[in-house]
Amino acid sequence: MANRRCIQNLNRYLQFLKTVAPYPNPESRAPTSKYTLHSVLTHKSQHRLFNSNDINGQSVFFRHFSSSNRNDDTDKEGEGDDDDDDYDDESEGDDIESADDERENDRAVLSGEDKEKESAEIGYKVISPLQKSDRVFKPYEPAFAVVQIGSHQFKVSNGDCIYAEKLKYCDVNDKLILNKVLMLGSKTQTIIGRPILPDAAVHAVVEEHALDAKVIIFKKKRRKNYRRTKGHRQELTKLRITDIVGIEKTEMPSSKMEKKDKLPSLNTEKNEKPEKIPVMA
Repeated sequence: MANRRCIQNLNRYLQFLKTVAPYPNPESRAPTSKYTLHSVLTHKSQHRLFNSNDINGQSVFFRHFSSSNRNDDTDKEGEGDDDDDDYDDESEGDDIESADDERENDRAVLSGEDKEKESAEIGYKVISPLQKSDRVFKPYEPAFAVVQIGSHQFKVSNGDCIYAEKLKYCDVNDKLILNKVLMLGSKTQTIIGRPILPDAAVHAVVEEHALDAKVIIFKKKRRKNYRRTKGHRQELTKLRITDIVGIEKTEMPSSKMEKKDKLPSLNTEKNEKPEKIPVMA
């Protein structure tokens, strides 16, 4: 602010130099008394900036933009204004520095421990990428689990596919363990957590990162000429459930064996016919 004021004062002074009229030569004047001579000399000493021989033998005068006879109150007010301006500049500088610090923190790369902590708070843990030799996909088993991922809960079984909000620190084909299991159930037993089951876990594989369907947000205020339309597509992660651990599972009889057991009984019932007894003619 002080630099700006100095520049304004210099501009005003340059404009004054262009328009100022030369002061008459003091030798041409013939003061009639010592009082008039004294007044002329004091006036010249107060307002002269250069000597009379500096610019073409003409004297140049300086215009006072501020009076020297200010009151103490006005001086204090001026000092207060300067302090306020300095404070405003400092506050603006602090705001810029804080914004730069936030950007640096966002760009900073998190360590492995920090990533594990954040993922554990969400409710999952990354084990390792899926290999070609891994046989993680199993046939259907009669058991289910209620899992919490972030702020959402899902009821899942072996082989199910779910869409959760995007998981940060996992890639496609990564194997996960979902730790926040709230409930387990099967044909023989049901286990309810308080609120989480510590020994239970659900294994899953990341299949893809995708975007949900577009949602349109429309706002309007009548008689105010206010309309706003925005669109949003939520980022999602597709998970395939591979196994449920922590509950007894009953073995499912194969469908082929059941059919083989049932078919003979049905055929015997349908094909039962009275035996033909030969008759002698």
